[in-house]
Amino acid sequence: MSTPPFLTLPDCARAERVVTARGEFAALRAEPDGPVRGSALLVPGFTGSKEDFIALLEPLVAAGYRVTAVDQRGQYETGGPDDDAAYTVDALGADVRALTEVLAQDGPLHLLGHSFGGQVVREAVLAAAAEGPLPWRSLTLMATGPGPIDPAEAARTKLLLDVLPVMTLEEIWQVMRQMDESSGEPKPVLEPAVAKFLHRRWVANVPRALAVTGGHLVAAPDRVDELAAVTAGALPVLVLSGERDYAWPVPEQSGMAERLGARRVVVADAGHSPNAEQPAATARALAAFWA
Repeated sequence: MSTPPFLTLPDCARAERVVTARGEFAALRAEPDGPVRGSALLVPGFTGSKEDFIALLEPLVAAGYRVTAVDQRGQYETGGPDDDAAYTVDALGADVRALTEVLAQDGPLHLLGHSFGGQVVREAVLAAAAEGPLPWRSLTLMATGPGPIDPAEAARTKLLLDVLPVMTLEEIWQVMRQMDESSGEPKPVLEPAVAKFLHRRWVANVPRALAVTGGHLVAAPDRVDELAAVTAGALPVLVLSGERDYAWPVPEQSGMAERLGARRVVVADAGHSPNAEQPAATARALAAFWA
């Protein structure tokens, strides 16, 4: 899961709920004081939340962009029903399109998806393309891949899927902490507030959402060629990642960029979450692409 470096909102940002035709979504929204160059919707990944983008808000606003980061349905403060149908990539992509209808009223909207969120926004673009002109100014796929996650990560995700029916999220959290402590691998020392947040966010997930989205990640179809067909000449695409990634190998992400004819950025000294690990460099790359 992504770990935000801090939780205090900058002065330019506020927490609110975005009301759409498909329900309300918890969000962090940040606004420039001066002229606005554009707006962006940021969609988090599996087990993530809007806070994964908190370190990007201030630098993106300083570059002139209005930014909205959301919790997807079933995540943290958005919540959702105990119904598998609510968490398919089709349904989550429809949520992104509903959010777009609201946020694009403020002007041209750039769309970004991180990790699993990248496959959700891909689904949104493909569905929108079937109905008419695309409503976004650009598309960024961050630390995501063309199909299923790396086999080692898939094995860990399958363990989670196996225990979800028989354990509570609190019980799973305690087991994960014990496994981390016994692994012998060095772990970063977290601020107490961040550590408490990660626990609070985990137990706030809707278990059915974890089951359905986790199941997608281990068996995701490769729809890159379809995406290339609808974005060519119509929607600029950026593929951005860190220089290492446990979920999708970096060369696989570079290959996806080639297939899409996309701009490619690799953020130095970053892993699966360049948005949280190297936010200044990531924000510079995004602002340059959006401009």
